[in-house]
Amino acid sequence: MGGLLLKVLLLGASLTGFLYSFVDFCFYGKTVLKRPNFVIILADDVGWGDLGANWAETKDTPQLDKMASEGMRFVDFHAPASTCSPSRASLLTGRLGVRNGVTHNFAISSVGGLPLNETTLAQVLQEAGYITGMIGKWHLGHHGLYQPNFRGFSYYFGIPYSHDMGCSDTPGYNHPPCPACPPASAVSRSSPGKNCYSDVGLPLYENLIIVEQPVNLTSLAEKFAEKATQFIQQASDSGRPFFLYLALTHMHVPLTVTHWSADLSGQRLYRESLREMDNLVGRIKDKVDSTVKENTFLWFTGDNGPWSQKCELAGNVGPFTGLWQTKRGGSPTKQTTWEGGHRVPALAYWPNRVPANVTSTALLSVLDIFPTIASLAKVNLPPKRHFDGLDISEVLFGHSHTGHRVLFHPNSGAAGSYGALQTVRLGQYKAFYITGGAEACDGSLGPERHHRLPLIFNLQEDPEECAPLDSSSAVYQDILPKVTGVLVDILQDISGDNTSVADYSHDPSVIPCCNVLEIACRCQLPL
Repeated sequence: MGGLLLKVLLLGASLTGFLYSFVDFCFYGKTVLKRPNFVIILADDVGWGDLGANWAETKDTPQLDKMASEGMRFVDFHAPASTCSPSRASLLTGRLGVRNGVTHNFAISSVGGLPLNETTLAQVLQEAGYITGMIGKWHLGHHGLYQPNFRGFSYYFGIPYSHDMGCSDTPGYNHPPCPACPPASAVSRSSPGKNCYSDVGLPLYENLIIVEQPVNLTSLAEKFAEKATQFIQQASDSGRPFFLYLALTHMHVPLTVTHWSADLSGQRLYRESLREMDNLVGRIKDKVDSTVKENTFLWFTGDNGPWSQKCELAGNVGPFTGLWQTKRGGSPTKQTTWEGGHRVPALAYWPNRVPANVTSTALLSVLDIFPTIASLAKVNLPPKRHFDGLDISEVLFGHSHTGHRVLFHPNSGAAGSYGALQTVRLGQYKAFYITGGAEACDGSLGPERHHRLPLIFNLQEDPEECAPLDSSSAVYQDILPKVTGVLVDILQDISGDNTSVADYSHDPSVIPCCNVLEIACRCQLPL
């Protein structure tokens, strides 16, 4: 049924083929008749050091390492926020949370999502004739018009938020517990003789329909891979350009692997899950290579750094250990503006367009995905709003080594107000006006500290962020007015921009459920 529905959607898109083929001809001339396809793969909570291409100690990512050798690897690439929803909102809008309104995570009972007056990359491409698909974790609003099908995606298969936001009667491995099971008689009409579940009370959608609830997490990766390869094949067969956004649940807890073994625990479980993610990415790349290799740009990156609170179930930050913060308690990773929280692995692959086996040191961001793809697709950016990303086509094609001069890192939960631009990157220097640590494995929290004179680190010499510059030094005195100036400039720019406000109000009635009589949905049962 799902495959038939996908074919119908793709057929509808292909009916406009003549018009868009003419547009392609006008844009690209006789030698290249088709606009490029785009595949964005976004990993969840992945560490910079989780890729062997970045960190020699890692031996679990042969497919990603191969992609790095066949494409371009970025070593100074950053998530636009260090937690889930804000990072994803910025990817799809090219704008920081203080502009697009998404400054922290949406909950299972959130009424709103990414504000409807924000235009997504999918909407821009869809309007230009692209077939658009979203597979995986959405986490930008699941109620009403906030769902992916209303935000520019022709096809959607995935979960509405993080999979640790669904409950289970057998928690373990960071599955949250469900409320106590009601008497069997209360659910006998829908599931006689079965009133508790080992799977997770989480909805799995295909377009606007919940196709599974509860969800068996051990089969989720395989389902995502199957749907992604099916989408690529059928979109390729249609002859239309396509955009696929694949947002993985790896490496977010609860960690699962398809072939479960009772002796998998701790770091062994993490490594097996990492291998599964690597294999999934390899399958997507293989599908691209066997269908639309010469005309498809594949981009792999992460939404934020590891979740160190999860101890051995968290990833590897490589050298970005945030030593200044760890000495004072708390974690310097996810939910913080330390490098471990937002510096993420990133790879670009496009045979004969992106040069092979190249490492770029340019300062880049997930924010750059929107304007870069818009440029490559020859579509205009949405009007009447400012963008924080850059078109980095020249970097991708090896014609430039210049990225951002300045990059801003917003607070995502550990210190300060949500979304506040409290940390400034200027070249090799990074200035903290507020510091703080997220909850660490040992339960400690780094206290929030405000710095009248910012802490400034030289990341080129001190990637561990261990020792800030002496505030009396000539280098510090030279850098201070520059970082202060660019911060003032962006705050003034934002104040005059067309900004949005997200609705973070809660209402239990908006929690997705396929059947109020099904206990795994955890709905309020009728009296």
